[in-house]
Amino acid sequence: MSVDDEPNGELLARVLLTRAIEPGDETGGRWVRELGVAEVARRLGEGGAPLPGASGTRWSGLVARAQAARPRRDLEAARDAGVRFVSPGDAEWPGQLDDLGDARPLGLWVRGRPSLRMWALRSVAVVGARACTEYGAHMAATLAAGLAEQGWVVVSGGAYGVDGAAHRGALGAGGATVAVLACGVDRPYPRGHTRLISRIAEQGLVIGELPPGDHPTPSRFILRNRVIAALTRGTVVVEAAHRSGSLVTARAAQRLGRHTMGVPGPATSGLSAGVHDLLRGEAALVTDVADVVEMVGDIGELAPDRRGPVLPRDLLEPATRQVLAALPGRGTARPDEIARSAQTAQDDAIARLYELRALGYVERHGDGWKLTRQAVMSVRGGRGPG
Repeated sequence: MSVDDEPNGELLARVLLTRAIEPGDETGGRWVRELGVAEVARRLGEGGAPLPGASGTRWSGLVARAQAARPRRDLEAARDAGVRFVSPGDAEWPGQLDDLGDARPLGLWVRGRPSLRMWALRSVAVVGARACTEYGAHMAATLAAGLAEQGWVVVSGGAYGVDGAAHRGALGAGGATVAVLACGVDRPYPRGHTRLISRIAEQGLVIGELPPGDHPTPSRFILRNRVIAALTRGTVVVEAAHRSGSLVTARAAQRLGRHTMGVPGPATSGLSAGVHDLLRGEAALVTDVADVVEMVGDIGELAPDRRGPVLPRDLLEPATRQVLAALPGRGTARPDEIARSAQTAQDDAIARLYELRALGYVERHGDGWKLTRQAVMSVRGGRGPG
């Protein structure tokens, strides 16, 4: 629901709960599913007996946060910042977030003009190390730019390193990008990305679960990653150490049945060790945009075949190549021996040997045939004769 509308009780209750219940809290999500947001907000506001699954201490903390919440003020602050609140069931709500079950966001604060639901339908997450190498930044920006050029929305977390490179790559290509923050969307974090996040809000979307002015914490960064995974068709990890938060995104994507991809790096790089672990599991190895699109795209969006350069012998007819392959690497062979090895008639083998001689592959020595020097080099080094 747009914050420009007069807030109803359901909206106010949901906004209040974003102040009281932490993102990804499955116990709180179960309360909302079983009792409804209005009832959970009422119970927290009254501060009565704890709901099932909450200790006395935890319930007291939730009650204190709920009673300090000012949902109308949050909605007014959001409106002043050009931010709207989107709830489950709204026309703009991305249905794929429902796959998170009780860990589904209570709602999302959205900054930017496009429809989040429409953009999420064709989106890919590009995530990775904050302290990435030049290679990682280059790969993230290149992949993001290529995806944007092909009409895909690039989703990332707005952080330094790979995230920032991915956002810039998409923006530089004039494409669409979404930043999912672990804080209030009116207060960009990290501070060094204030201009970048403002540019994303102008050209794309900035979204988050936390209400205006709220700050990030380490746990909120980790929990934010489940939204990135659920929102998109697949997650590409570009550089990640063994304990990288981007691996949390990839594993969440795997649990949700989304595509998981990794960009390989040097075997000696600790920043690629986490990606290589993913690739030893169920993640797909990708090296360019075509690989990614083949994974997440529709039927028929296939990557081109990977093959080396066309060599002169590749242009020979299959039967002629078979006769050529039947000649020994050293010395000569008689036509009947060549025919047996090539599994063809002797007359056919002789005809093809003369064809190969005209092309410079073989030469006749008495009753036998042998490879020319150029043909031997072709077999050993991949070059054709001449």
